[in-house]
Amino acid sequence: MAHFRASAALPFLAWSGFALTALASAIFIGLLALYVAKLVRFPSAIIEEFHHPVRLHFFPAITIGALLLSIALAQIAPTLAHGLFLVAAPAHLALTLVVLSQWFNGTQFQPQHINPAWFIPIVGNILVPIPAVTFGYSELGWFFFSIGIVFWPVLLTLFMHRMLFQPALPPRMMPTLFILIPPPAIGFIAYIKLTQTLDGFARILFFTAVFMTLLALSQLNRLRSIPFFVSWWAYSFPLAAITIATLVMHEMTGSSGYLFAGLALLAVSSVVIAGLLLRTVIAAFRHQICIPE
Repeated sequence: MAHFRASAALPFLAWSGFALTALASAIFIGLLALYVAKLVRFPSAIIEEFHHPVRLHFFPAITIGALLLSIALAQIAPTLAHGLFLVAAPAHLALTLVVLSQWFNGTQFQPQHINPAWFIPIVGNILVPIPAVTFGYSELGWFFFSIGIVFWPVLLTLFMHRMLFQPALPPRMMPTLFILIPPPAIGFIAYIKLTQTLDGFARILFFTAVFMTLLALSQLNRLRSIPFFVSWWAYSFPLAAITIATLVMHEMTGSSGYLFAGLALLAVSSVVIAGLLLRTVIAAFRHQICIPE
């Protein structure tokens, strides 16, 4: 999606956008098929993950992936993208309700369990307005936006309390600090999509995302010493989110500074994601992923 957005300035990026959308679709379908196979063969393992205080929050990543594909495919296969949205949006709402029900009724949660992965269900709700407006469901977009924008600061407060008064995040969870970036970044993109207006609230969301990016980058010295975990993929979506938000800011203001910053972020995020893909393939061949803690 970032490549499609940047193609307005660099038209050749539209071709890479098509290629990356095809690759992302293939990976998503492959991973989904593997997880369905796991569900069929090892249902008890899925149930255990569903009641795990950390892994529970990764289930909505499935519907978020589908929503992201619906946004990217809207420029390639609108009918398919529309159908995918109509499945993914209510599915994500259902998962959000399930996760919050676990929060309200579960006894397995402790303050030290809170980490940025808890933002995943909420970020998905903020994401829904982007395809919702595209397909003509503006009121539905406002509904999902309201859920995300209200619960995001609540979770941010809980997370800050955890970081101040609980032990530090374990090394494998440190990369998830980048998940602090998407709520304001995607919130900014969704708000612009809903209102088509760059007002004070939109600027607050954007510059909060910029600050969260700087905060995450300030931890690079600590992050560089962490060995490869699948959690490294937490770098990918947040970097893409702030890239797109910056390019949207350029579109709304016409400022060349935002354009250059957006293209620089696009280069960085593209290199990071390519590196993550390579490291994941190498780790898979070495049997270093999908290993219990």
